[in-house]
Amino acid sequence: MAKPLRILHCFRSPVGGVFRHVRDLAEEQSKAGHEVGILCDSLTGGEHEDHLFDDIAPFLALGVVRLPIRRQISLSDAPTLWSSYQKIKSLRPDVLHGHGAKGGLLARLLGSLLRVSRYRVARLYTAHGGSLHFSRGSLQGMLVHSLERMLEFLTDGLIFICDFERRTYERKIGKPRTRSVLIYNGISERDFRPIPTRSDSVHFVYIGMLRDLKGPDLFIEAFAKTERRIGKPLSALIIGDGPDRDKYHRMMIERGLGHRIGMLPAMRVQEAFAVSQNVVVPSRAEAMPYIVLEALAAGKTVIASRVGGIPEALGENSAALARTEDADDLSRIMAESIIEQDWGGRHMPNIETIRLNFSASVMARDTLKLYQNILGSGDKH
Repeated sequence: MAKPLRILHCFRSPVGGVFRHVRDLAEEQSKAGHEVGILCDSLTGGEHEDHLFDDIAPFLALGVVRLPIRRQISLSDAPTLWSSYQKIKSLRPDVLHGHGAKGGLLARLLGSLLRVSRYRVARLYTAHGGSLHFSRGSLQGMLVHSLERMLEFLTDGLIFICDFERRTYERKIGKPRTRSVLIYNGISERDFRPIPTRSDSVHFVYIGMLRDLKGPDLFIEAFAKTERRIGKPLSALIIGDGPDRDKYHRMMIERGLGHRIGMLPAMRVQEAFAVSQNVVVPSRAEAMPYIVLEALAAGKTVIASRVGGIPEALGENSAALARTEDADDLSRIMAESIIEQDWGGRHMPNIETIRLNFSASVMARDTLKLYQNILGSGDKH
């Protein structure tokens, strides 16, 4: 086996899909004999995320460093950058792998500072959507995309988690001027087991962050339209935490849905899947969301917006894909899933296809191969 590596994953918010991605990578990389650590924000996450950190702790030989890392770039980042640099330098990583826009900025800037001190470290970046969600025509988008282009000079490897992300990067930022690879998000073998639906289940469930980008408002609107299409009351749950929770609760009350749509805090996804057979993913923008892969592996029916890499998982011509930001089209599919017998069984992809294309072990293997290729090449100088 190649020499064990010291790997530090840097990202901002320890919630949602990015955190899931890093946990899977850390576990697989640790099992392969490498020493792994995490650097992330101390301002986000709650009790649910604390339990997830407890789960991954046995695989983190380099531990967890939590510092205040805000979403927007500002002067307040300076103390965080210095603290991060001091801590990273003491850990002596061989690999700094940044995830998301802020994590990618930290990994590449601080990795480059280490190189100024003639310290060998590979600097990698996985966008996970992040800066690619910004419009090319907005001032903020132009600034962010220009920064991404400049940061390529401090990047040894770019990882795209789906083909949509690769194509979007080329369209908004440009053809990469550094090494780049496509490595799909993957889930563990333990995720591939059917999760029975409880006897007190609801018709539909939304699971995820409570912010407009993820579309909980579209879910509420589509649910109301689905009731009108079918002509009878239905039931649903919104499960998650986030900055817009109160706004969505008011929206439900104003539409008279307070008794038919419940709200629960974030929980383990296996528990969330048990409350409904139908998982709705109404996002306005995505890369390759884990919730889609996890739900399919659990034997659930997924109804989703046609955004990001979701069609790469469900199939480009899937009947389960709704037009983006179109609550009426989403409600049409939701109604079909209730009315038509075995709708999910007929329209969900084959589970073995998901297992073949979206495996955590393959994801970790290919990522490690990239690390080792970079460290074994002239990029290390």
